Amino acid sequence: MRNVAIILAGGVGNRVGGDKPKQLLPLADGRTILEHSVDAFEQAPSIDEIAIVMHPDYSAEVQRLCAQNDWQKVAKIIPGGAERWESSWHAIVAYMSEEDDSTVWFHDAARPFVSQRILAEVALALQTHRAVTVAVPVTETLYRVENGKSRVERRGAFAGENEWKVESVPSRSEYMRAQTPQAFHMEIVANAYMKAIADEAVIATDDVGIVRKYAPKEPIYIVEGEEENRKITFAQDLKA
Repeated sequence: MRNVAIILAGGVGNRVGGDKPKQLLPLADGRTILEHSVDAFEQAPSIDEIAIVMHPDYSAEVQRLCAQNDWQKVAKIIPGGAERWESSWHAIVAYMSEEDDSTVWFHDAARPFVSQRILAEVALALQTHRAVTVAVPVTETLYRVENGKSRVERRGAFAGENEWKVESVPSRSEYMRAQTPQAFHMEIVANAYMKAIADEAVIATDDVGIVRKYAPKEPIYIVEGEEENRKITFAQDLKA
């Protein structure tokens, strides 16, 4: 079984600021977010190959980083899509005709601190499960809201008709926070995505969402993640 890591780096990430995608911005050590993310999979014994999904405008920069770091496992640079799920689909298309027994691991490039422990446990889980994700328990109280708009939609307003209202307080024990990688045997994720592509109303924020909706009978095993495996979202995260 061949394990292929798909580094999803196609997003713009405008909440961080800057004139380039956040994946190409440096962390405190001077190396880019993308470099840290690719390094983790380059060093993982279980990973056989890496593909980087990037907006075509920045493919030359990715090629430069590949040469600079001498990554041996990076085999493909794949053009990204307008949405995250479209980028995943482009990667599936690039690989699904090659080997039926491959697994594909979708990882947000904006999670540069994924640990070798997580990657090893995902690899182990894939030996007995066909769909595996990473998540951490919810430790804070959650509110289910009504008539809510996001801060961006409200342009920073915290009062008035658009203010959030608490509808209910669900039990934290029923929820976990999603992380990546999200890994699947190729047959499972490819079939789910083919159904999603045929659905004009498809809405999904990650690959687990696609598999859960379009392959609902497939159990999805959870490997416990780590708080360190956080997603770089805002400018202050770059200082970590």
